Amino acid sequence: MTKDIKKLALTGGAAAAEALKQIEPEVMPIYPITPQTPIIETYAKFQADGEVDTEMIKVESEHSAMSAAIGASAAGARVVTATSSQGLALMHEVLYIASGTRLPILMLISARALGAPINIHGDHSDVMGCRDSGWLQIFCENAQEVYDKTIIGMKLAEKVNLPVMVIMDGFNTSHSVENLEILETEMVKHFMGERIAIAPLLDTANPVSYGPVALQNSYFEFKIDQEAAMLGATAEYEKIANEYEKISGRHYGCFESYQAEDAERIMVLTGSATGTAKVVVDKLRQRGEKVGLVKIELFRPFMHVELATILKNAKEIIVLDRAQSIGTNAPFHSEVINTLYEANEIKKVKSFIYGLGGRDIFQTQIEDVFMGKQKDKYIK
Repeated sequence: MTKDIKKLALTGGAAAAEALKQIEPEVMPIYPITPQTPIIETYAKFQADGEVDTEMIKVESEHSAMSAAIGASAAGARVVTATSSQGLALMHEVLYIASGTRLPILMLISARALGAPINIHGDHSDVMGCRDSGWLQIFCENAQEVYDKTIIGMKLAEKVNLPVMVIMDGFNTSHSVENLEILETEMVKHFMGERIAIAPLLDTANPVSYGPVALQNSYFEFKIDQEAAMLGATAEYEKIANEYEKISGRHYGCFESYQAEDAERIMVLTGSATGTAKVVVDKLRQRGEKVGLVKIELFRPFMHVELATILKNAKEIIVLDRAQSIGTNAPFHSEVINTLYEANEIKKVKSFIYGLGGRDIFQTQIEDVFMGKQKDKYIK
């Protein structure tokens, strides 16, 4: 581990703002919404104090924030924004423009429940609603991961020319203070490098137009190319994460395997509940139970082959989702079923939904799930 590291106590939102201060994007369109607001509030103070030279655009809605981000990114700027819940839903129309135009925008998400009924607390409903919009999605367990993955996510976006969401749990992570390590600013700037834009609007010597019409004779090919770019992003993510490990000492991958090598029962989940689940795994291991855990880190694109390898020796898979897919299987559950089917593996898979609208999940409940005592699909 490098010696150029300092320790701070920060919320997840402040950790994101700290990483952004070191990245120093050129443009940040902003609109407030709970529980994302502390990210842009903290960064706005950095800008007001002269610590960063970022053009912060105050817009009238989240739809406008993403529209402004698209314009700025197309012009060649390094662009960041942030949102949550209904704000992300309001952006939905233009999310596809950002991804289809191959613009490397970074968006920080404090994941939150969607209404109705109105709820301002955390779950994964908002980000699951746009999981097929062509954005890469990286999940964070804690404030340290928010800091690290903000830096990784920005570099990844500009490497593959696709937009990236870095996702933390609303309140559980965004507003909870945790100890974390941050790198020296110059080290981060060197790691990031400068954005080299492809065909920017402001390159007047080589004029281009954005927003072309593609009808039956070409639209299909655009989508095929976009899918190829998304699938190819995995290798770049792993490469960038490995480069980041060299300067930080912290390793990230598509999945984190925890005590899963010889586990007969493996739990699959993501986000802030993972830390609680790891404690339960350790306790059950001490009692002789062969249990393990897989944390999803990179959700889009989803690496089915890699997950199948981790799950290969398990007899039972337990999937925890913090979102519903009304009328069908929950999102992570569907991905696990797809993974096992494609690998020609027949295993027992249990699906549970927890934490909707910010409801807490406790160690005793996770232990009951592992031990087969939780019979209801909903962990309430």
